[in-house]
Amino acid sequence: MESNVVRYYRFGEPGEVLRIEKKPPLEPGPGEISVKMRARPINPSDVIPIRGAYSHRITLPAVPGYEGVGVVEAVGPGVPKQMLGKRVLPLQGDGTWQDYVTAPAKFAVPVPEDIDDDTACQLYINPVTAWLICRMALRLTHGDVLVVNAAGSAIGRIFAQMSPIFGYRMIALTRSDRHTSELRRLGAACVFNTAEDSVRERILEATAGQGATAAIDSIGGPEGEKLVRCVKTDGTVLSIGLLSGIPAVWHEAVRGTQVRVLPFYLRQWVRNSSQEEWEAAFEQVLRLVQENKLAMTQIGARFELTDVKRAIHAAESGIRGKVLLLS
Repeated sequence: MESNVVRYYRFGEPGEVLRIEKKPPLEPGPGEISVKMRARPINPSDVIPIRGAYSHRITLPAVPGYEGVGVVEAVGPGVPKQMLGKRVLPLQGDGTWQDYVTAPAKFAVPVPEDIDDDTACQLYINPVTAWLICRMALRLTHGDVLVVNAAGSAIGRIFAQMSPIFGYRMIALTRSDRHTSELRRLGAACVFNTAEDSVRERILEATAGQGATAAIDSIGGPEGEKLVRCVKTDGTVLSIGLLSGIPAVWHEAVRGTQVRVLPFYLRQWVRNSSQEEWEAAFEQVLRLVQENKLAMTQIGARFELTDVKRAIHAAESGIRGKVLLLS
């Protein structure tokens, strides 16, 4: 039996470098499982590496995709047979843009029956990142102010929903007004349009001249660097993405300030944390979803895995909702 695999051998535009290949599914080794994938979302963090923004961290050839949901079809030596047929999120495996993913069994997250595939396939990258940042990296609480750029993104909407959970005030930065009403409904205290507003002045005004406690940068480049002037003297900027494809020159941006700029890498955190720690993070996220306190992005379009190039084009053309790749 052969399965479909999306792979790239060089960096570049997805339409030019992605290939659809056939290969037989790998037999899981000791402590591993083989997961037949059902659905995966297309996130910016899946596509940006294809273009080479993180070339120093990627070994070619590579299979894209960091998250998705599927069913355990085979288990390797040392893995309980009870895992067969379970619906899971295969963390720390090879890329999810293929029909079968081989992953360590200890990193497989069981999906409760009351959570559908549309939601389940989005439960890792954005919600767990946001939860860990709020709870552990920044320890946000009542009285804190968090600035988030690219706030109309999936993770921006999650930070908005988490603001009443943790008690912080969120200032959302967007490039247009199309997301304003939704972000306010989800929990953002303020929404500023960076195309029209003098953002630093508006943030200082909203914080009585103090600046924000912290900021989240998903854009990089000059837009990310601007956040340094929007936080308190001893504030923190977390870099979590590179939507612009341009790295920020942080050492210049923080010159003359006491602001800390730190990267946050989810996969690295999962790899370095104890199993109890990352399981606890997932339990919290799953509980919030089941209690209807946290909702994932609605689905805007669905494509077969083999139609990945058209799917990426749809995801980057401004379509409302998340684009899924299905097997």
